[in-house]
Order: sequence, then structure tokens, then C-alpha cells
Amino acid sequence: MEFESDTDIDRRLGERLKAARQRHGLTLDELAQRTGVSRAMISRIERGESSPTATVLVRLGSGLGLSLSALLEDEAGTGPLSRRASQPVWRDPASGYLRRNVSPRGTGSSFEIVEVELPGGAEVRLDSAAGAPTLDQQIWVLRGRLDLTVEGTSHALAEGDCLQMHLRGPITYRNPGAEPVRYAVILTAGSGTFPGHAA
Repeated sequence: MEFESDTDIDRRLGERLKAARQRHGLTLDELAQRTGVSRAMISRIERGESSPTATVLVRLGSGLGLSLSALLEDEAGTGPLSRRASQPVWRDPASGYLRRNVSPRGTGSSFEIVEVELPGGAEVRLDSAAGAPTLDQQIWVLRGRLDLTVEGTSHALAEGDCLQMHLRGPITYRNPGAEPVRYAVILTAGSGTFPGHAA
């Protein structure tokens, strides 16, 4: 899939966040209190004037009951087949990691698959908004090495390793090598209705 311009992505993200906030009947101040993201930052994101990082998007999404995937792609379903050329991709402006939403949308499936490429030496820390429900997910390393710290417990994953977790708190993804690491994140929950740590 071809990348959208940063301006287009920021505008679309802002529109989706604002629509989701309004559906929940939340003011900017209420969403800020719920997520720990400042009112000013939320306002800039909604206007398409800021390129939010994965850390910020996860907190906002979890505060609205939305996965990161739901924020990064159109709500329209794709049917049971998701062609690679049409899978939504997004690059985190802070860490440079590339995220691809692999799963077909709108099928009612309880599974979601995300493919991630994290650059050499990069690190990303994600944490849900306060009160977000526990998330069940698995991390499967496809190429390279990945260091994970899950709620204070560290795991060094090599190619082919798979870690299952019931995530209740912060998680840090770190690539200890010089080359990109590629991994899949498999989540179980209702499509587009759960907070997502998938990074």
C-alpha cells in the first residue's frame, strides 16, 4: 500500500478521534482527564495540526474503547480477504516503526493481526488509559531479536519465539540490534472495540 502524506494521515486521524470522542459524549477536558493526554494536544490532533506518536494514540484509543488499528484505517469492511497491497500502513513519527494492519476488517472475527517492523536500536513504550480492560495478545518474532518489558518483567525474544500475555499495564518494545526486527502481534477481542497495545 502506498503511504499517504503526513498531512493526509494527520487529518484523517484527527477526524476519527473527534468523531469517536463525540460519539462517547466526551468533552476535550473529559478525554484529557481519562487518558492523561493534555487538552491542548488532543485539540491539535483533532484539527490535524499534530502528528501523534503511537504512545499518544494508544492512550487516546484506549480511552475511547478503540484499538490502534481502528484509528488508523477506514471503518468500511474489507470482507474475508485482505490483500497486502491494500492493508493500511503507518509509521510512528517518534520511533520510526512501521505498522501494518493485516487482518480483514468488518468480518466480526475476534482476532486481529498486526505486522510491525521496528528499526535497529528503536524503542517504543505503550500504556493504556486508566481503567482500560486487560488485553490478551501474543508477540511472534518473524525476523531479528526483540526485547519486551511487560509490567516490569523483561523477555528477550529471538526469531521464531512467541510470547503470550494478558496485558494490564505498560509494555516496552526495544530492538537491541542494528537491523530492523519484524514481528507479528495477534490480539483477541472484538474488532475495533478494544484498547490496543499492538505496536
